[in-house]
Amino acid sequence: MAKKREIKKVNLNLQPTAGYLIIEPFEAETKTSSGIYLPDSAEGEKPQKGRVLAIGPDEITDSGVKKTSPAKINDIVIYKKWGGTEVKINSKEYLFAKFEDILAIEKN
Repeated sequence: MAKKREIKKVNLNLQPTAGYLIIEPFEAETKTSSGIYLPDSAEGEKPQKGRVLAIGPDEITDSGVKKTSPAKINDIVIYKKWGGTEVKINSKEYLFAKFEDILAIEKN
């Protein structure tokens, strides 16, 4: 059973530029579904899932096409493995991802 994620207000005082979102990546799971705790050395890759904190304005492409964000603020999204840029702010990591880096939006 999936656990409910707590929604909290985060004030970064940042506005992403056109075509970008700020995502707060979720922490890697430290316990398997069967209840076995994983050691720190077993931590492999970072999760590709997180919560959208901020959305930049619509992007206008070179051909004049308008791209809007696929997600809304507080949506839980799955993003490309190598997409985005990680930034550390106040000892917390955030991800700046392009609109096209979003692969899916989790539905409740």
